Amino acid sequence: MGTAGGGGGGALRLPGLHGYAAEFSPYWPGRVACAAAQYYGIAGCGTLAVLEQNEAGIVLLRSFDWNDGLFDVTWSENNEHVLITSSGDGSLQIWDTAKTKGPLQVYKEHTQEAYSVDWSQTRGEQLVISGSWDQTAKLWDPAVGKSLCTFKGHEGVIYSTIWSPHIPGCFASASGDQTLRVWDVKAPGVKLVIPAHQAEILSCDWCKYDENLLVTGAVDCSLKGWDLRNIRQPVFILLGHTYAIRRVKFSPFHATLLASCSYDFTVRFWDFSKPNPLLETVEHHTEFTCGLDLSLHNCGQIKMTCNICNEILNGQSK
Repeated sequence: MGTAGGGGGGALRLPGLHGYAAEFSPYWPGRVACAAAQYYGIAGCGTLAVLEQNEAGIVLLRSFDWNDGLFDVTWSENNEHVLITSSGDGSLQIWDTAKTKGPLQVYKEHTQEAYSVDWSQTRGEQLVISGSWDQTAKLWDPAVGKSLCTFKGHEGVIYSTIWSPHIPGCFASASGDQTLRVWDVKAPGVKLVIPAHQAEILSCDWCKYDENLLVTGAVDCSLKGWDLRNIRQPVFILLGHTYAIRRVKFSPFHATLLASCSYDFTVRFWDFSKPNPLLETVEHHTEFTCGLDLSLHNCGQIKMTCNICNEILNGQSK
């Protein structure tokens, strides 16, 4: 599992674990949470690993085990110690890193793997959205012991659910049914359906500087940008990966920069405003790269997890 970029760095191995997601803390520079599973998530247990980079390298601060694989992780937006993970048994777990044991709460409503979880970043609401292989997304208030709402409409596995950083109560979902969908928690039914690829869509993300712009990454090896005001065709298409794109993230610092990781073992940096948009290809990993995040505190730092080489890499993008 790990961080990487063009400028070298360190690595941390977690033997026997395969990383699926990584997310930087919004509070602590250099601190990252990783969701991991044994045996590629097919069987065995899961681990939430909380890591920190310091002068000595990357260190394991704390780890928590769960009885099924963990596939995604998100930090609380109102408590620097709290995280939520999603699991292969369909449940969500709330953890407090200030405590030695956990979880604090377990929410079990999804009937298949809970593959995605995200904590809202807009002010005035503390809401969590989860996406599952049961083809539903669920809305949660972490202070309430059951879901507030279930969103149905996808005709395939939901791989990714991401809150808009701009519009309260608005989230996007990406699915194996080849669509990107946009939802409003205050309205019944889907708000927008975009047939974004002719392949399963494994990841999506919102631009941090344009409330109408999203990016999708799919099994067809392409990244596509979508303007919600005109969905007839993508505003950009980025080609270069040679296998399915597992995760894509927009930069928190630059409106046209994004990063993607893929089953081709690479992480790629792009600027879709340029005639030659591929900025850099990072080949630090020796197996599938599944998780990726960009630091809110350091504009050059990224984190990613690799689901087979069990390694955390650290570095700087150019």
